[in-house]
Amino acid sequence: MRVALHSILKPGAEAAYERDHLTIPDDLVASFARVGIRDWTIWRSGSDLFHLVECDDYAAAMTALADDPANQRWQAFIGPYVDHFVSTGDGPEDQLLGQVWRLAEQCDGVR
Repeated sequence: MRVALHSILKPGAEAAYERDHLTIPDDLVASFARVGIRDWTIWRSGSDLFHLVECDDYAAAMTALADDPANQRWQAFIGPYVDHFVSTGDGPEDQLLGQVWRLAEQCDGVR
């Protein structure tokens, strides 16, 4: 599955976030692989971050990562830059942006 997320940086944190998020720790990369996250891309526009995550099951991956030591260390490090994730509820599935359109699906006749 591919999911899109939207998060907001704290005011003034843009440069430091980009500097400190150039890479993630190798143990977190391994944790991502273990929970079925194959790729994660982040784009920034001002203080808005847009994420595209390719994974087996986003909600299950986030649940598995909640108690993962590598993820906990990373969140303690990078989390202070992030104000919040845009969400409609309390669970990880509530963070997903709704897909409006995708060219590949239109061309494949899938919809």
